[in-house]
Amino acid sequence: MIAPATGKVASTFNIKDDAILALTTSIFVLAYATGPLFLGPLSEIYGRSRVLQLANLWYLIWNLVCGFAQSESQLLAFRFLAGLGGSAPLAIGGGFLGDCWRPDERGKAVAIYSLAPLLGPVLGPVTGAWIAERSTWRWVFWSTSIVDAIIQIIGMFSIQETYAPLLLERKAERIRRTMDAEKVPYREVRTVFESQDRCWRSIMAKSLRRPFVLFAHEPIVQLLGIYMAYLYGLLYLFLTTIPSIFGGVYQQSVGIAGLHYIALGIGVTGASQLNAKTMDKVYVYFKNKHGGVAKPEFRLPAMVPGSVLLPIGCLIVGWTSEAHTHWIAPDIGITLVGAGIILSFQCIQAYIIDCFTLHAASALAAASCLRSLAGFGFPLFAPAMYTTLGFGKGNTILAVVAILIGCPAPWIFWHYGEQIRNSSRYARR
Repeated sequence: MIAPATGKVASTFNIKDDAILALTTSIFVLAYATGPLFLGPLSEIYGRSRVLQLANLWYLIWNLVCGFAQSESQLLAFRFLAGLGGSAPLAIGGGFLGDCWRPDERGKAVAIYSLAPLLGPVLGPVTGAWIAERSTWRWVFWSTSIVDAIIQIIGMFSIQETYAPLLLERKAERIRRTMDAEKVPYREVRTVFESQDRCWRSIMAKSLRRPFVLFAHEPIVQLLGIYMAYLYGLLYLFLTTIPSIFGGVYQQSVGIAGLHYIALGIGVTGASQLNAKTMDKVYVYFKNKHGGVAKPEFRLPAMVPGSVLLPIGCLIVGWTSEAHTHWIAPDIGITLVGAGIILSFQCIQAYIIDCFTLHAASALAAASCLRSLAGFGFPLFAPAMYTTLGFGKGNTILAVVAILIGCPAPWIFWHYGEQIRNSSRYARR
């Protein structure tokens, strides 16, 4: 929501450097690279619900404080701290889905879940633009804090624990307490997830180390993490560039320029809902075709149109903006960019969850780290790139990279994914 209000932030704190100004938006995403590395593993120790709610409370406190910042340094620090708490749904959400749905039912849930972290940054700037124009940029933070406080209260009563090892541990503890020591002297009750060396230190060490191990040794996480990073980087690049396209090239006001985020929202929402209706059907179709054998690779077909729509959208946005055509033309390109990003994003999320079901939170945390670093870095070089090359050539480079990284990805994992999983220590065979 702060992206359209960066001009007012610059005026308040006298920020003249474009990179520093972009940092006020993207530093929140930098925290997304750090938070999941410990929030994901913690959810595999203390449970999904407890960690999610405490992290959300942390976000609420620091996001509220952002509205009271008195310098650019304070704003950057508070934004980073808020981002640590805000990263919890990305780190833990995949674990919730892996806990609650069977693989052949999980596609729709993943599609809806994946929509939120992409649709939020799209719709937020629309609201933020009007808040900034009609009031002050501080109300951008205060208004979101009010909404988050309501969500926090609802979550306290509605979000239940889903992590199987923790639920079984609680059940085993209840059984141990009800056993009669005189009749049953041997009170050793264990779950299937417990081992002889199970203690707090060993659990903590293994869980906190697991995202780094997955990223270092799992090609699935590495390769899909790189592509997901590029997708997320492009999303945040467009989030920070849309105001300069429609405010700079088309000379529109902050509020009107902010409405063009709706085009990105249409692409993200439309493609997401279409994928939600078809992902499980495609999965079941290929499962039946292969004699009832389910494979995570059956989540990948929608990546093919996604990897095609993304570079086409980049080219349309770049060259129509360069040529100063009617504003609807860049909006069409932005819609295609949103559709391409969400299709590939949902397929990658579902594939990783299917591959690492029990440790889905740690696997997604490992992939999220690289993704969030890209979301942080891309907006920082965007102003210099577009100033030097213009929107046409700049977006052509982005389109070429999207083709080189995105187009081979579904083919590689469709043909070699099972082989890669069979050599994995954590992935489901």
